[in-house]
Amino acid sequence: ALVQCLRQFAAQRNWERYHAPKNLVMALTGEVGELNEIFQWMSEDESREAGRNPATSLAVREEIADVLLYLVRLADVLDVDLDQAVRHKLEVNARKYPADDGG
Repeated sequence: ALVQCLRQFAAQRNWERYHAPKNLVMALTGEVGELNEIFQWMSEDESREAGRNPATSLAVREEIADVLLYLVRLADVLDVDLDQAVRHKLEVNARKYPADDGG
């Protein structure tokens, strides 16, 4: 699983000592900022095509991957079960924002 791969990757490089939650949050924020840079001056239509546009698709994929990697690593360090947390949050959001029966 991804969690184990990231754990092993960090261990092989002796990076656990750097993976305090505050450091991982700061790294995550930096990666979100890099993703933001890609989209910053795009029109709405350009942003919808960024993942398919040869000029931006690789950067978009890599930055999204970086965001996910730091998020997964942060959850692991904090002993947060991401699947459980997401399912709980979806339930909370479903109650907070009920679906419109009108379609």
